[in-house]
Amino acid sequence: MMNEKPLSPARRAGHRFLKNKLGMAALLTLAAIVFLCILVPAVSPYHYNNNRMGEKYEAPSMEHLLGTDENGRDVLTRVFYAGRISLLIALSAVALEVFLGVLIGALAGYCGGYLDEALMSLCEVLMALPFMLVAITVIAVLGAPDPGKMGALAAFVKRVGANNWKVFLLIAVLGGLGWPRMARLVRAEVLLIRGQTYMDACEVLGIPGLRRVVYHILPGVTHVVVVCGVMGFAGVILTETALSFLGLGVDLVTPTWGSLIQSARSVVNLGKRPWLWAPPGALIFITVMGFNLVGEALKDALNPRRHNINGE
Repeated sequence: MMNEKPLSPARRAGHRFLKNKLGMAALLTLAAIVFLCILVPAVSPYHYNNNRMGEKYEAPSMEHLLGTDENGRDVLTRVFYAGRISLLIALSAVALEVFLGVLIGALAGYCGGYLDEALMSLCEVLMALPFMLVAITVIAVLGAPDPGKMGALAAFVKRVGANNWKVFLLIAVLGGLGWPRMARLVRAEVLLIRGQTYMDACEVLGIPGLRRVVYHILPGVTHVVVVCGVMGFAGVILTETALSFLGLGVDLVTPTWGSLIQSARSVVNLGKRPWLWAPPGALIFITVMGFNLVGEALKDALNPRRHNINGE
């Protein structure tokens, strides 16, 4: 129709994403996993941390669909409760990464000059450091602070609880070390937008700098932030799993997918009790693949440079 109202960029991006069958399948799978992580521990007749020593190492049955662990705890309940903690850590760490990356990248790209050089030098230094080695070192040092050397920090850990402190520490380390890539991508987009004609018009019209950034620059970097943030979930989940497997994650009292695999890593469990490690391993694989596929679909749907003249 000649008088048909053209679709907005957001709606066009939504239509392109809906047409991506692989991305939609991944999104629905992730939604199902999140739903089960919320629902299963709430409706399960078993508490995730109640010990039943008389029922330890039971194979999967109608009573315990995924069997029981070394303390007689229901594996199904623990796996999906662990999903809550793993996804919460990933969400919080990515939120911190996005906040720092967008703030620092936008400042560097918009202000330029010495501030740009200083911030990008900091990014290069952090990106040059071995991420996992730095994370292991920080968590090992601060995970259980020595009261004699870090009295105030040790007192704070005692007040909030060691396990809560481990969760906060994981979020801070994963988010605090992961922002440089986001910052560099945002800076590159900001520099590109600054060279557009409409930004010159904003300057001629006397629009304040903060308003230019909020209303004219940040919307232009949304696609980079969304795609990088979604795909960052996969990296955070894998890193948290690796740290938990090394014994540097949260305590086993509050399980994560990584800690469940770590607790079942004996030769006997690997060979004879696959119900202890296969379910969390499968969920890690499916979740990581899901976030990567959704990120790829969003990259195709949101990238404005892929829009053709028909907006398809």
